[in-house]
Amino acid sequence: MRRHLYRIGGLFFVGLGVVGAFLPLLPTVPFLLLALFCFARSNPAWEQRLLHHPRYGPPLRQWRERRAIPRRAKIAALSTMALSVGITAATAGWPWVLIPLGVMALSGTWIWTRAE
Repeated sequence: MRRHLYRIGGLFFVGLGVVGAFLPLLPTVPFLLLALFCFARSNPAWEQRLLHHPRYGPPLRQWRERRAIPRRAKIAALSTMALSVGITAATAGWPWVLIPLGVMALSGTWIWTRAE
């Protein structure tokens, strides 16, 4: 039963990763990392397919081996977060802008301090 739940979770996260590949504000690789986690416990062949994907395999392997995030990905993530803060400031205003600003401060700091 647990194996089936992990497989369903893996497929769900791959689906979110595919959507994220086409929507600029939705991330791709974090969802694929969650899919890897699930597939490692349910279907190792699918895990290997993700790890050997021509586009997404290298960042997934870098994370798995060294907990590294490429500089380009860091800049993209932080730029997107900054854009989100700006949009929130322009549309929702004060004090609502504090929520994405706080999220960016915490998660952005964590992202920036990862190895490259």
